[in-house]
Amino acid sequence: MEEIYLKKGNKELACGYTTGTCAAAAAQAAAVMYFTGCAPESVSIMTPKGIRLTLEVLEPFCREDYVSCAIRKESGDDPDITNGVLVYAGLTFGHAKSENGADVDNGWNDGLELQNFKNKITIDIDGGRGVGRVTKAGLEQPVGAAAINSVPRRMITDEIMRVCEANDFVGHVKVVISIPEGEALAQKTFNPRLGIEGGISVLGTSGIVEPMSERALIETIRVELSVKREENKRLGRDIVLAVPGNYGRNFISERYGIDIEDAVKCSNYIGELVDFANELGFKRLLLAGHIGKLVKVSGGIMNTHSSNADARLELLAAHALMAGADAKIGRRLLACVTTEEALEILREGGLLQETMDVMVRKIKYYLDRRSDMTQIEVIVFSNEFGELAKSDGADDFAREFCK
Repeated sequence: MEEIYLKKGNKELACGYTTGTCAAAAAQAAAVMYFTGCAPESVSIMTPKGIRLTLEVLEPFCREDYVSCAIRKESGDDPDITNGVLVYAGLTFGHAKSENGADVDNGWNDGLELQNFKNKITIDIDGGRGVGRVTKAGLEQPVGAAAINSVPRRMITDEIMRVCEANDFVGHVKVVISIPEGEALAQKTFNPRLGIEGGISVLGTSGIVEPMSERALIETIRVELSVKREENKRLGRDIVLAVPGNYGRNFISERYGIDIEDAVKCSNYIGELVDFANELGFKRLLLAGHIGKLVKVSGGIMNTHSSNADARLELLAAHALMAGADAKIGRRLLACVTTEEALEILREGGLLQETMDVMVRKIKYYLDRRSDMTQIEVIVFSNEFGELAKSDGADDFAREFCK
């Protein structure tokens, strides 16, 4: 495959292609082998992003009306655990019947009678070994379906349809997508948390894997929230709990006795979390996180990744001044490297609680500005000092998860 590069800062990073692209390319190769009796060495496929790929075909297999081919997944410079896995498409062909019950031959081309079968190609897509199955409502595919998302399904269908029409085939094609390594890999993904069991998902909206894609991480947050929304319908509640990372999950579990499975991880994407909560109709959101990330929100920073913005110490110094600190303390805070170090200075100066209260009010102010309809409460903690501060309604929200 000709390599595709994406500019990230001063670096050029190699792109890869998605499991959905692999599945569609494998399906195309298998269909070609069915009609020609010979597997192609490679196939050409146009991705939804408009980039054409030429991919090597592996492990062809043919038996009567069943054919199978594989494509090896490549992730480029993205740290994707699926890099190198084989994605298989197995196709079983069933011919359409004419009005007298006879098979319609592939090469049969009587114009008038063929018109009766025109466009009568049905394609059924399912998952095999290593492809997860949906067990919870709220995901893109319904409960019981294989975790093959809509764009890959459309790509698979289009590739098979194109080959079938070129060979005047009418009838039914059963497609099974398999990823033999998927069951083991799934334990390293969000799938078990999302209620996708038995394997990984076949994904991809653009067909291309962009290195360290923010879009993929953000979409995971939306998917988790969608699952929580469906769970809420069953439980009769309208609230969701979110934490930036594992520190937050551990804290909320130990401090409040809340099941960590109740928490949605939002990473650095606080703004998108709030947007999705509004979009999906959550009336209440409890956000619990480490001061190192949430102090940034007190300055209106909604993406807390260090490459986007920092200002942790500057904001803490400003809040301390509002709480009564003098210039000397302010300068000491600005000279700190970590928030834990700054908290110790505030504690020594007798200003810790007052400063944290100012900070939480500012966090809530900016979250409320971002939110159209979802009421948001906040809990902030540190590893060394434990719970630092919380907004007025946080305890009431937390109790909702202990019922």
